[in-house]
Amino acid sequence: MSEKVDKKEIAKQYVKASVHYGHTPREWNPKMAPYILYAKYGYHIFDLVKTSKLLRLAGNVLQKKAEKGGKFLFVGTNKVSSSIIAKQAKRCDSYYINYRWLGGMLTNWQTIQNRIDQLKDFDAKELNGELDSLSKKEYSQQRKKIDKLRRLFVGIKDMTELPDAVIFTSQLKDKLAIQECIRLGIPTISIVDSNCDPDLIPYPIPANDDSSSSINFILNYLVNRINVGYNSSNKETESE
Repeated sequence: MSEKVDKKEIAKQYVKASVHYGHTPREWNPKMAPYILYAKYGYHIFDLVKTSKLLRLAGNVLQKKAEKGGKFLFVGTNKVSSSIIAKQAKRCDSYYINYRWLGGMLTNWQTIQNRIDQLKDFDAKELNGELDSLSKKEYSQQRKKIDKLRRLFVGIKDMTELPDAVIFTSQLKDKLAIQECIRLGIPTISIVDSNCDPDLIPYPIPANDDSSSSINFILNYLVNRINVGYNSSNKETESE
Protein backbone atom coordinates (compact mmCIF):
# COMPACT_ATOMS: atom_id res chain seq x y z
CA MET A 1 0.00 0.00 0.00
CA SER A 2 1.64 3.25 -1.14
CA GLU A 3 2.20 6.00 1.39
CA LYS A 4 0.90 8.45 -1.22
CA VAL A 5 -2.87 8.51 -1.01
CA ASP A 6 -4.44 7.68 -4.38
CA LYS A 7 -8.19 7.93 -3.75
CA LYS A 8 -9.20 5.79 -6.72
CA GLU A 9 -6.71 3.05 -5.90
CA ILE A 10 -7.80 3.07 -2.26
CA ALA A 11 -11.42 2.72 -3.32
CA LYS A 12 -10.63 -0.30 -5.53
CA GLN A 13 -8.65 -2.17 -2.89
CA TYR A 14 -10.95 -1.45 0.00
CA VAL A 15 -14.25 -1.95 -1.81
CA LYS A 16 -13.04 -5.30 -3.16
CA ALA A 17 -12.39 -6.39 0.44
CA SER A 18 -15.76 -4.98 1.66
CA VAL A 19 -13.95 -2.69 4.11
CA HIS A 20 -16.32 0.19 3.37
CA TYR A 21 -19.55 -1.30 4.75
CA GLY A 22 -20.76 -0.25 8.19
CA HIS A 23 -23.97 -1.16 9.99
CA THR A 24 -27.43 0.28 9.43
CA PRO A 25 -27.91 3.91 10.56
CA ARG A 26 -30.17 2.83 13.43
CA GLU A 27 -27.34 0.75 14.91
CA TRP A 28 -24.62 3.37 14.71
CA ASN A 29 -22.62 5.04 17.45
CA PRO A 30 -22.68 8.83 16.84
CA LYS A 31 -19.00 8.98 17.83
CA MET A 32 -18.24 7.27 14.51
CA ALA A 33 -19.70 10.20 12.53
CA PRO A 34 -16.28 11.66 11.52
CA TYR A 35 -15.40 8.40 9.74
CA ILE A 36 -18.66 7.89 7.85
CA LEU A 37 -19.12 9.28 4.35
CA TYR A 38 -22.84 8.63 3.82
CA ALA A 39 -25.58 6.00 4.02
CA LYS A 40 -26.35 3.86 0.97
CA TYR A 41 -28.66 0.87 0.47
CA GLY A 42 -29.51 1.02 4.17
CA TYR A 43 -25.89 0.89 5.42
CA HIS A 44 -23.33 3.43 6.50
CA ILE A 45 -20.36 3.75 4.17
CA PHE A 46 -16.95 4.58 5.62
CA ASP A 47 -14.74 7.37 4.34
CA LEU A 48 -12.01 5.14 2.96
CA VAL A 49 -9.43 7.91 2.72
CA LYS A 50 -9.70 8.38 6.49
CA THR A 51 -9.66 4.62 7.03
CA SER A 52 -6.51 4.37 4.94
CA LYS A 53 -4.75 7.12 6.88
CA LEU A 54 -5.60 5.53 10.23
CA LEU A 55 -4.55 2.11 8.99
CA ARG A 56 -1.18 3.50 7.95
CA LEU A 57 -0.83 5.24 11.32
CA ALA A 58 -1.47 1.94 13.12
CA GLY A 59 1.04 0.26 10.81
CA ASN A 60 3.65 2.90 11.65
CA VAL A 61 3.15 2.28 15.37
CA LEU A 62 3.52 -1.49 15.02
CA GLN A 63 6.54 -1.22 12.72
CA LYS A 64 8.39 1.04 15.17
CA LYS A 65 7.66 -1.31 18.05
CA ALA A 66 8.79 -4.30 15.96
CA GLU A 67 12.06 -2.51 15.14
CA LYS A 68 12.70 -2.44 18.90
CA GLY A 69 11.89 -6.13 19.27
CA GLY A 70 8.33 -5.62 20.51
CA LYS A 71 5.91 -8.51 20.96
CA PHE A 72 2.28 -8.45 19.85
CA LEU A 73 -0.98 -10.13 20.77
CA PHE A 74 -3.82 -10.55 18.25
CA VAL A 75 -7.33 -10.98 19.64
CA GLY A 76 -10.44 -12.00 17.71
CA THR A 77 -12.87 -14.36 19.39
CA ASN A 78 -15.86 -14.21 17.04
CA LYS A 79 -16.45 -16.90 14.44
CA VAL A 80 -15.63 -14.63 11.51
CA SER A 81 -12.12 -13.78 12.64
CA SER A 82 -11.07 -16.89 14.57
CA SER A 83 -9.13 -18.70 11.82
CA ILE A 84 -7.86 -15.44 10.29
CA ILE A 85 -6.40 -14.30 13.62
CA ALA A 86 -4.39 -17.50 14.05
CA LYS A 87 -3.07 -17.48 10.50
CA GLN A 88 -2.05 -13.82 10.47
CA ALA A 89 -0.49 -13.86 13.95
CA LYS A 90 1.67 -16.84 13.00
CA ARG A 91 2.89 -14.94 9.93
CA CYS A 92 4.69 -12.44 12.18
CA ASP A 93 5.57 -14.86 14.99
CA SER A 94 3.07 -13.21 17.34
CA TYR A 95 0.66 -14.45 19.98
CA TYR A 96 -3.09 -14.79 19.54
CA ILE A 97 -6.37 -15.52 21.31
CA ASN A 98 -9.14 -16.67 19.01
CA TYR A 99 -11.45 -18.84 21.13
CA ARG A 100 -12.59 -16.97 24.24
CA TRP A 101 -11.24 -14.20 26.43
CA LEU A 102 -11.05 -15.15 30.09
CA GLY A 103 -11.31 -12.32 32.57
CA GLY A 104 -7.84 -11.58 33.92
CA MET A 105 -5.91 -12.94 30.94
CA LEU A 106 -3.69 -9.87 31.18
CA THR A 107 -4.54 -8.28 34.53
CA ASN A 108 -4.12 -11.62 36.34
CA TRP A 109 -1.32 -12.92 34.16
CA GLN A 110 0.38 -15.02 36.85
CA THR A 111 -2.75 -17.15 37.35
CA ILE A 112 -3.10 -17.58 33.59
CA GLN A 113 0.54 -18.68 33.39
CA ASN A 114 -0.17 -21.38 35.98
CA ARG A 115 -2.95 -22.78 33.78
CA ILE A 116 -0.66 -22.65 30.74
CA ASP A 117 1.93 -24.60 32.74
CA GLN A 118 -0.72 -27.32 33.27
CA LEU A 119 -1.11 -27.54 29.49
CA LYS A 120 2.65 -27.74 28.94
CA ASP A 121 3.00 -30.38 31.64
CA PHE A 122 0.31 -32.55 30.04
CA ASP A 123 1.91 -32.21 26.59
CA ALA A 124 5.28 -33.22 28.01
CA LYS A 125 3.85 -36.24 29.82
CA GLU A 126 1.96 -37.34 26.70
CA LEU A 127 5.11 -37.03 24.60
CA ASN A 128 7.15 -39.04 27.11
CA GLY A 129 4.52 -41.76 27.41
CA GLU A 130 3.83 -41.02 31.08
CA LEU A 131 0.08 -41.13 30.46
CA ASP A 132 0.09 -44.69 29.11
CA SER A 133 -0.54 -46.10 32.59
CA LEU A 134 -3.85 -44.23 32.93
CA SER A 135 -7.11 -46.07 32.43
CA LYS A 136 -9.24 -45.13 29.43
CA LYS A 137 -11.63 -43.26 31.72
CA GLU A 138 -8.84 -41.34 33.47
CA TYR A 139 -7.18 -40.50 30.17
CA SER A 140 -10.48 -39.32 28.67
CA GLN A 141 -11.09 -37.04 31.65
CA GLN A 142 -7.60 -35.58 31.39
CA ARG A 143 -7.95 -35.16 27.62
CA LYS A 144 -11.19 -33.19 27.93
CA LYS A 145 -9.62 -30.88 30.49
CA ILE A 146 -6.50 -30.31 28.41
CA ASP A 147 -8.40 -29.85 25.14
CA LYS A 148 -10.28 -27.00 26.80
CA LEU A 149 -7.03 -25.43 27.99
CA ARG A 150 -5.54 -25.84 24.53
CA ARG A 151 -8.44 -24.01 22.87
CA LEU A 152 -8.03 -21.17 25.35
CA PHE A 153 -4.26 -20.87 25.47
CA VAL A 154 -2.72 -22.44 22.36
CA GLY A 155 -1.92 -19.02 20.90
CA ILE A 156 -0.26 -17.67 24.05
CA LYS A 157 1.40 -20.87 25.29
CA ASP A 158 4.86 -19.39 24.73
CA MET A 159 4.08 -15.85 25.90
CA THR A 160 6.23 -15.11 28.95
CA GLU A 161 5.35 -11.45 29.53
CA LEU A 162 2.72 -8.87 28.65
CA PRO A 163 2.66 -7.76 25.00
CA ASP A 164 3.81 -4.36 23.76
CA ALA A 165 0.58 -3.86 21.83
CA VAL A 166 -2.70 -5.71 21.28
CA ILE A 167 -4.54 -5.84 17.95
CA PHE A 168 -8.30 -6.47 17.97
CA THR A 169 -10.70 -7.36 15.17
CA SER A 170 -13.91 -6.63 17.10
CA GLN A 171 -14.18 -3.94 19.74
CA LEU A 172 -17.66 -4.93 20.92
CA LYS A 173 -16.98 -8.66 21.14
CA ASP A 174 -13.75 -8.22 23.08
CA LYS A 175 -14.57 -5.17 25.18
CA LEU A 176 -13.43 -6.91 28.37
CA ALA A 177 -9.99 -7.49 26.88
CA ILE A 178 -9.77 -3.85 25.80
CA GLN A 179 -10.63 -2.73 29.32
CA GLU A 180 -7.78 -4.85 30.68
CA CYS A 181 -5.38 -3.22 28.22
CA ILE A 182 -6.56 0.22 29.32
CA ARG A 183 -5.96 -0.68 32.97
CA LEU A 184 -2.45 -1.88 32.20
CA GLY A 185 -1.57 0.93 29.78
CA ILE A 186 -1.02 -1.43 26.86
CA PRO A 187 -1.54 0.32 23.47
CA THR A 188 -4.44 -1.09 21.45
CA ILE A 189 -5.27 -1.13 17.76
CA SER A 190 -8.72 -2.22 16.68
CA ILE A 191 -11.09 -2.37 13.77
CA VAL A 192 -14.04 -0.17 14.76
CA ASP A 193 -17.30 -0.67 12.90
CA SER A 194 -19.98 2.03 12.76
CA ASN A 195 -21.56 0.73 15.98
CA CYS A 196 -18.34 1.01 18.01
CA ASP A 197 -16.81 3.65 20.30
CA PRO A 198 -13.55 4.92 18.77
CA ASP A 199 -12.67 6.79 21.98
CA LEU A 200 -11.81 3.49 23.69
CA ILE A 201 -8.98 2.78 21.24
CA PRO A 202 -5.78 4.84 20.84
CA TYR A 203 -5.44 3.63 17.23
CA PRO A 204 -8.89 2.91 15.75
CA ILE A 205 -9.32 1.65 12.19
CA PRO A 206 -12.85 2.40 10.88
CA ALA A 207 -13.85 -0.65 8.87
CA ASN A 208 -16.23 -3.56 8.47
CA ASP A 209 -15.65 -6.02 11.33
CA ASP A 210 -18.24 -8.55 10.14
CA SER A 211 -16.57 -9.53 6.87
CA SER A 212 -13.75 -12.06 6.70
CA SER A 213 -12.31 -10.35 3.63
CA SER A 214 -12.27 -6.98 5.40
CA ILE A 215 -10.65 -8.40 8.54
CA ASN A 216 -8.06 -10.29 6.51
CA PHE A 217 -7.27 -7.17 4.45
CA ILE A 218 -6.66 -5.05 7.56
CA LEU A 219 -4.63 -7.70 9.39
CA ASN A 220 -2.59 -8.54 6.33
CA TYR A 221 -1.42 -4.93 6.11
CA LEU A 222 -0.63 -4.68 9.82
CA VAL A 223 1.28 -7.98 9.82
CA ASN A 224 3.29 -6.86 6.79
CA ARG A 225 4.29 -3.70 8.66
CA ILE A 226 5.31 -5.74 11.72
CA ASN A 227 7.49 -7.96 9.54
CA VAL A 228 9.10 -4.91 7.94
CA GLY A 229 10.01 -3.74 11.42
CA TYR A 230 11.42 -7.12 12.46
CA ASN A 231 13.43 -7.42 9.23
CA SER A 232 14.84 -3.93 9.72
CA SER A 233 15.86 -4.81 13.27
CA ASN A 234 17.56 -8.01 12.11
CA LYS A 235 19.55 -6.16 9.43
CA GLU A 236 20.77 -3.62 11.97
CA THR A 237 21.85 -6.42 14.31
CA GLU A 238 23.73 -8.22 11.54
CA SER A 239 25.59 -5.05 10.53
CA GLU A 240 26.90 -4.42 14.07
